[in-house]
Amino acid sequence: MKGSTLAMNKNKFVYTAFLAIAFAATFSACKDKRSTGLEYARNMYDPIAYNPDQPNKNFKDGKTAQLPPAHTKPVGFTEYDEFPNTKEGYEAAGVSMVNPLPVDTINLAQGQHLFKVFCSPCHGEKGDGQGHLVKIEKFSGVPSYFSGSSSRGGEMKALTAGKIYHTITYGVNNMGSHASQITPTDRWKVVMYVQELQKQQ
Repeated sequence: MKGSTLAMNKNKFVYTAFLAIAFAATFSACKDKRSTGLEYARNMYDPIAYNPDQPNKNFKDGKTAQLPPAHTKPVGFTEYDEFPNTKEGYEAAGVSMVNPLPVDTINLAQGQHLFKVFCSPCHGEKGDGQGHLVKIEKFSGVPSYFSGSSSRGGEMKALTAGKIYHTITYGVNNMGSHASQITPTDRWKVVMYVQELQKQQ
C-alpha cells in the first residue's frame, strides 16, 4: 500500500508541477500583449548575420547592403555590353564572337544533350524546325538550321557562332532568352552542336 501511495503522490506532484509551469507560461504571455511569451531556443530565431537593411558598424557608411567594388563582377556573371540586344549588337556578335571551346566529342555530346533539352521542343532533334511544339501547332514558322531563313536576314545554315550565341542569350521573336537557363559555357556547346546540324541536309 505504501508503494502505491508514494507512486500516486509522485504522479500528483509531476502533474501539479506541469500545471504550474503551463500557468506561468500562459500568464507571462498575457501580461504584456506585445510579448511573445516564453520561447524555446530564442537564439534559433535571431540570426547572427546582419539583415541587409540593418545598420552595420563594420562599414564606414554604416550600411549592411554594400555596392560591389568598382570594376568587379560576380562569379559566373558575364556582361554583354558590347553586344546589346539590338540589330547592331547581333551583327557585331556575328563578326566578333568566336567559340572559345575546342570541337571535340565531349563538347559535342554535351551540346547535343543541351540542345535536346532546351531547343528540340521547337527546333526538332534534327534541327529541321519540326519539334514537338511545332507538330502540335503551339508554334509555327520555326526555321530549319540547314534550309530555312533567319528572321534577321540570311540563311540559317550561314549563321555564325556569334549570331547563334547572341540569339540564345537574348532570344528573338517567339523564342525567349535562355540566358537564365543555360550558362555561357554551355551556350557555346549548344552553338557547336547547332553548327554541326547546319552542315546536314
